Amino acid sequence: LLPSLSQLGITKIWIPPACKAADAKNGNGYDIYDLWDLGEFEQKGSTPTKWGSKAQLEELCRVAEGRGVKVLFDAVLNHKTGADYKERVKAKKVDPLDRNRELDGGEVREIESWTGFTFPGRGGRYSGREWDRRHFTGVDWDDLTREKGVWKLGGKEWCVDVDEEVGNYDFLMFADVDHRHPDVQQDAFDWVKWLPTQLKIGGLRLDAIKHYSFQFQKRLLRHIDDNVEKGKDWFIVGEYWREDSEFLAKYIEYMDHRISLFDVPLCSNLSKISMAGERGDLRDLFKDALCLWKPNNVVTPVAPWFLPHAYTLILLRANTGVPCVFWSDLYGSFASGPSSFIPPMSGNPTLLARLILIRKLYAYGTQHDLFSHQHCVGFTREGHSAHGGGAGLAAVMGNQWGLSKLRMYVGKHHSGEKWIDFLRLCPGEVMIDDEGWGEFPVSGNRGCSVWVSETAEGKDEVINLKL
Repeated sequence: LLPSLSQLGITKIWIPPACKAADAKNGNGYDIYDLWDLGEFEQKGSTPTKWGSKAQLEELCRVAEGRGVKVLFDAVLNHKTGADYKERVKAKKVDPLDRNRELDGGEVREIESWTGFTFPGRGGRYSGREWDRRHFTGVDWDDLTREKGVWKLGGKEWCVDVDEEVGNYDFLMFADVDHRHPDVQQDAFDWVKWLPTQLKIGGLRLDAIKHYSFQFQKRLLRHIDDNVEKGKDWFIVGEYWREDSEFLAKYIEYMDHRISLFDVPLCSNLSKISMAGERGDLRDLFKDALCLWKPNNVVTPVAPWFLPHAYTLILLRANTGVPCVFWSDLYGSFASGPSSFIPPMSGNPTLLARLILIRKLYAYGTQHDLFSHQHCVGFTREGHSAHGGGAGLAAVMGNQWGLSKLRMYVGKHHSGEKWIDFLRLCPGEVMIDDEGWGEFPVSGNRGCSVWVSETAEGKDEVINLKL
């Protein structure tokens, strides 16, 4: 499938965590056990990970690079699980909803924590470092009493430079890694330097960064730039799930603009408007979105909300960050086996692919917005002579069942052209008048349409697209 991704205009693929999980056969990788095992060693009941062997991973990265597609490696650095032995340790139980509040009067008690990691299956290959309770701040299980909870290990305090949700959100799950410990920092630095010697990757997706030290994160980014082969060219995006664009923008600034973040506020807007149905106000789509603050440091995912409108917005608009499309929306997916196939977005096997290709061919030039109506919004791109013959585009989206139209400006240089909906969802033609204006409709089933000149270069490639 890599040739088709490259042809459409996909430049990066974000793969699941490819390190050995505690549940090696079934775990998605966020139940991280060993960073240094990429599906190479017999550990946790399996040599390959759920996603495949190291050899298969190497081949994927090699072929992707050859097609001009960068692989983003999903790095889970916040926690570990699946320990090889448990330890008797002193600990204090804290309130899960306020991690600064110690329970039971701050009583220190003895628990059994799964915090001993020796990685026997790897036998010291690549790294001889072993882990124990000194390298963690807390755990969520006392094996002595078989009790769930949040325990802060004796002699430890939560990192203070983390998100302040639940008082202090250093601890998330499993055995929480202490990123202040010099061994922990060195292991991360060694690992991220080693990784590109094993795989041809083009960057990282950093998991759960609100839960570990901001200072450590900044040091890690500098280490990548200074010490990792081609590290300065890596694209790095962090998962910081918080609906506060001002805070997220300050985080990006603290990281010297070396990291991009997912536009969580935009995701939230799309979700709320989608669930509101015809009561939703499309004028609020970009209200307080992170892309308005830091357009060059944003990745815009859409999750399952407000499709295909959301993809039209993130793929075709200017200054909206790097769009992120989901595999299952493009190709479909299997929930639990061959008999449980979930079709692509809207049940249309080419709709998202057309939008991606339209971005590649026509989403250039000056942008004109029309976001003044509650139930119908749109924008145009005037086009650029270096792309698609300068064709440009006009996108219209509605959230009502009635037919809607928007009169929009596409540029005087398009006067006299006849435009059609390249998504093939809205019939008819639109004539561009002498002043460069056209009246663009959108189908009456809460749909979207993307209009382009019927003589545009690449028209047949889009209209007749097959995956």
